[in-house]
Amino acid sequence: MPRIPSAAVNHRAAGTGREWKPLFICAGVAAILFVVLLITALVLDFAAPPPVDGGTETLEFIAGNKAAYVAEQILWILPNILAVLVFAALFVAVLPTQKSLSVVALVAGALPWALFLAVPVSSRGSLNLVYLSDRYMAASTAEGRKMFATAAEAIIAENNTPALVGALSAVGILLMAIAMGRTPSGQFPRWVAWLGMATGALGIASEILRYAVPEFYWGYGVLLWAWFVATGIALIRMPVPAEQHRAPAEP
Repeated sequence: MPRIPSAAVNHRAAGTGREWKPLFICAGVAAILFVVLLITALVLDFAAPPPVDGGTETLEFIAGNKAAYVAEQILWILPNILAVLVFAALFVAVLPTQKSLSVVALVAGALPWALFLAVPVSSRGSLNLVYLSDRYMAASTAEGRKMFATAAEAIIAENNTPALVGALSAVGILLMAIAMGRTPSGQFPRWVAWLGMATGALGIASEILRYAVPEFYWGYGVLLWAWFVATGIALIRMPVPAEQHRAPAEP
């Protein structure tokens, strides 16, 4: 049987890297945009911080700050899809050398961000509360307003309950960072991998102790954003195999 020329094999291997380059660039931009959007949401939150308890107070606040509140909730929730893209690109990047670890890291890292899109709360509010606020303000009786305020209390309680998916996302970051640290030299800066490991470890602790030790969560948030930006830059600058030209082997 004739042998496949080595030049063709090398060209195929090189082409595989180049085919993924657009994904790496898109995911890198997505990682940076993810942080920018969340910082924008944080600015809106500081400008007009919504109540964290009290159904009546929350619904009346939303009625007086509807545009800013809706924008903030969208900015907290929508960027989650960008995080899914980042983990998908990291999975592709580390898969050749870390097959098992990359699969586990992808599931643990991407799934929580996807689930955040499905839950009705953002940890700083909920778009569902906007509807309740409209109904609350339109209610003509005290009993009617009390009913909508009670429904808002249920959403607020869910909003203030630590979610296991938050801790799972931190586990995903930790595992993906370990996989990044085991890739060939030059693919990812080692300090980015170490930053991811620190982010994931602190994230697991801070999500579990979110309301007991809130200072941990602020530190985790800063490291999380720093890791996403650093990872985004690394993805954009991801090296691809250089095409090699060799003489065909003798059949």
